[in-house]
Amino acid sequence: MNKNKKVLLAFSGGLDTSYCAIHLAKDKGYEVWTAAINTGGFDEAEQQELAKKASDLGIQHHVCIDVEEEFYQKGIRHLIAGNVLKNHTYPLSVSAERIFQAIALADYAKEIGADAIAHGSTGAGNDQVRFDLVFNVLAPEIEIITPIRDQKLSREEEVEYLKSHGINKEWGKAKYSINKGLWGTSVGGAETLTSNKNLPEEAWPTPFVNRDSLIVELGFQEGELLTINEERLTPVKAIKQLTSIAAPYGIGRGIHVGDTIIGIKGRVGFEAAAPIIIIEAHRLLEKHILGKWQLYWKDQLGEFYGMLMHEGQFLDPVMRDIETFLKSTQQNVTGKVFVKLEPKRFELQGIESKYDLMASKFGQYGEMNQGWSGEDVKGFTKILSNAALIQRGVQDD
Repeated sequence: MNKNKKVLLAFSGGLDTSYCAIHLAKDKGYEVWTAAINTGGFDEAEQQELAKKASDLGIQHHVCIDVEEEFYQKGIRHLIAGNVLKNHTYPLSVSAERIFQAIALADYAKEIGADAIAHGSTGAGNDQVRFDLVFNVLAPEIEIITPIRDQKLSREEEVEYLKSHGINKEWGKAKYSINKGLWGTSVGGAETLTSNKNLPEEAWPTPFVNRDSLIVELGFQEGELLTINEERLTPVKAIKQLTSIAAPYGIGRGIHVGDTIIGIKGRVGFEAAAPIIIIEAHRLLEKHILGKWQLYWKDQLGEFYGMLMHEGQFLDPVMRDIETFLKSTQQNVTGKVFVKLEPKRFELQGIESKYDLMASKFGQYGEMNQGWSGEDVKGFTKILSNAALIQRGVQDD
């Protein structure tokens, strides 16, 4: 028994974390504290509901820690700067927020003097690795406890255990597992466990109701979305507002197929209207403003940054190095992007920016040149072809 020892439990209010709360208190003798970490998924009513669920389980110390702004400033803004879409599809809706939830849990565990941190991850997914990695780096002195993973419990066993301790709730399994956050919502269900089935309309959190086209003007300043239709907003509010505008069009829905950290293939649905539009609009603005090699190296480092974030390696120092590079590239990424919303799709119609390299005085592609003559081009192409000419001449002999 662990009488007088304190454990901080990452709490969602579902079956798994409810089991953990009772098991840690009754069987292991811990003083159980619970924390829910808000990365944009909980409104006030949902926070109150979580607090009541904790209280109903006999938890005397429960908090909801809001890290929404930190999630944006230290995570999302770099994902935008890097145009990060895992496997060219998924905007890291859940994987990125898990890192910041884990960091907040580790910090709070140290603040309250916890002897252990517990989470309800199973042994089959990515989250177990993400949480454990962060805890091992930030709080190596604190024990990590994972009852569901360690005991390999079935859902039925958890329900019977809770009933035996007087917890007689209706634990009916939802048909679809929904995880909502600022940077998108994941959707899991029977279809995502297959390789050939798509999610049905009723699985998506936001109903598809808008069918009339709409032009939206997005204003970026140094790579950050700060205005929508000329209304000035904070980046967090801009993401939320764009979500409310675009999600009812059925935009941003998709299914991501990728390699999990533990080596198996995984498939998950996601609804991320604002992230998808923001990343593609930002990418278009950069095409007009950045040079060829800036764009090339941004692609390489952005993809690498997203891979490490996805796999829980956010605390590796190389991530700070990449963030410094990405921030440097954003100095002139300022301007407007015009986006046309249509049912289940969107079009990037164009940009306006004082840094637009297409607006230079040196020439227009396919039309006219101002900064060179035809003779200059003849000399340029002669020299440019010289290496291939030499190679061809030597190798053909």
